[in-house]
Parts: sequence; C-alpha cells; structure tokens
Amino acid sequence: MTASGQAERDKRRAEALRQNLGKRKAQARARTEAAAPARADIDCFFHEPTFTATYLVADPESGEAAIVDSVLDYEGSSGRTRTTHAEKVLAAVEKRGLKVAWILETHVHADHLSASQHLKKVTGAPIGIGSDVPLVQKTFRPMFGAWDMIPDGSQFDRLFAEGERFRIGGLEVEVMHTPGHTPACITYRIGDAIFVGDTMFMPDYGSARCDFPGGDAAVLYRSVRRLLSLPGETRMFLCHDYKAPGRDRFVWETTVQAQRDGNLHVREGVTEAEFVKLRRERDAKLSMPALILPSVQVNMRAGRFPPAEADGSVHIRIPIDRF
Repeated sequence: MTASGQAERDKRRAEALRQNLGKRKAQARARTEAAAPARADIDCFFHEPTFTATYLVADPESGEAAIVDSVLDYEGSSGRTRTTHAEKVLAAVEKRGLKVAWILETHVHADHLSASQHLKKVTGAPIGIGSDVPLVQKTFRPMFGAWDMIPDGSQFDRLFAEGERFRIGGLEVEVMHTPGHTPACITYRIGDAIFVGDTMFMPDYGSARCDFPGGDAAVLYRSVRRLLSLPGETRMFLCHDYKAPGRDRFVWETTVQAQRDGNLHVREGVTEAEFVKLRRERDAKLSMPALILPSVQVNMRAGRFPPAEADGSVHIRIPIDRF
C-alpha cells in the first residue's frame, strides 16, 4: 500500500473512531437523562387561616395534574363552609388547560378540612390516601360516635400502599409510608420532589407533633431518617408553615440537604433518643389544633361531613373530655 493510501485509510479510521465516540457520548447522555428524575411543575396555594400549603402538581408534557392536601374554608364560630381556596386551585387548572388526574391526601389532617369532595365533584378525579387510614378511622370512630362509617378506608377511591407506584401523565409517583405524626401518613415522591405532609416543617421550625392518638415520636424519627436518605438535591414540599421566630414570611419549600444540615429537631447527628425526648417535652406543652374536632370527623370520611339528620341538617359532634 502506498503512503498516500495508508494515510487515507488512517484518516477514515480516525473519522470512524470519532463518530463512534460521539455516538457513545450521546448514548451516555441519553442514559443519564433517562435516569434523572422528571421535574414536575409545582404551584403552591397557601391558606393562611390554617397555615396550609395546597399543591397543584402538573406534568408539563401531558398536562395531567394532581392536587395535594386541599383545604375547605371553614368558620369555626358559625359552622359555615366555603370553597374559596379550592376554587383558586381550580381556576389555575382551567387557566393552564390541565386535567386533574388525582386528588391526593398525605394523611387525615387535624388542622383543616379537606376540600376533596368538592374537587372530585368538579374534576371527576379519584381521591387517594395511605392504605393504613383504617387505623385512624378505628381510633376516632368511637370518639366521635361515627357509627355510620365503616373503618375500612372505603370512603376513599384509592388506598396507596408502601412502595406502590402510579402516574400523573408522564410523571411516576412513588408512595413512601412515613408514619409517626399519624400511623397512616405517606409521602408522595414525584420526580425530583417529595410531598411530606406534616412529617417535617422548614429547617428553622423542626418536626411534626406526635401526641395525637396513634402518633409515635420514635417512629417519626425513623420516617424522617428515611426521607433524609434521599438525594440531597431532592425538593421537599411541606404541608404547613408557621413563620419561625425571626422569619417574617411563609416558606413551604426546602431540600433534603437543607434539612440534613439544619433542621432544628432532627438534623444530622441528632439521635433517636434525643429526638424522642425533645418531641415528647414539646408535645406536652402544645394545645390541640383549633379545628381538630371538625377536621378529623370530615377528613376520615374523605372530606364528607357526617350524615344529615332527618330534617336535612348536618352536625359536627363535640366529644367532651376526650382530647
């Protein structure tokens, strides 16, 4: 082979190697992108009267969405309800042309009433909650004389078990059982975000109380540690914020790493025994949430009020000396 022929052959071989290298790099990028968690579009609707964060979580590709931890406006002094806050969420759904695929609850809330029934009526979407909700129903059924309610979770459309997966359009949702605040609390992991309910608060505020029936500080500690084992960049969305001392604005989003580094109650280095002691001492000084009595009765029924009386009137029961 002549020198010029060898040079041409070497040139073709180098070009082939360059192209193969380019293909391998492109394939590696594709694998990395496929492995990276999807990023949901997330909007918060903060309900200041109950300090509750409701989330509209949407898949930007398909337009499907979920509503997490909704709020029904309730006036304790008069017993009047309104759907003002829920309508704000629905207005955003309509404006963006979204289709609500799920109405999700992280647990049976004790500080606000869920608007899930109103949202289901408008959107047709099913209501989901953790599969251990019967434990909560069995606990509170006798306290409220809720003998009309079968404590099997059938009031909800879907009971999610630990590790279960479902979809919001192209977004995969993983269910994580994170008990402690209640025995039925769950976290929704959606792409690079987690919705932790009352399991944790902002780093400068700490953690959730564990003194409700079925709550357990040691169990909560283990649930928190599980959450904090997720990648540090994971976005964490909280159900409540109360403005920690020295902070003059409401905040409801943080990261796993920020919680590891600086959570007031359960940052890295805090032992289970230390946390349990702190949590029990703190809980002993807390008063009951202002809306716990109506909230639990409604929320354990998937957002329904107790059955109407013969004359059509609806009543909330007030147990005496039980809380």
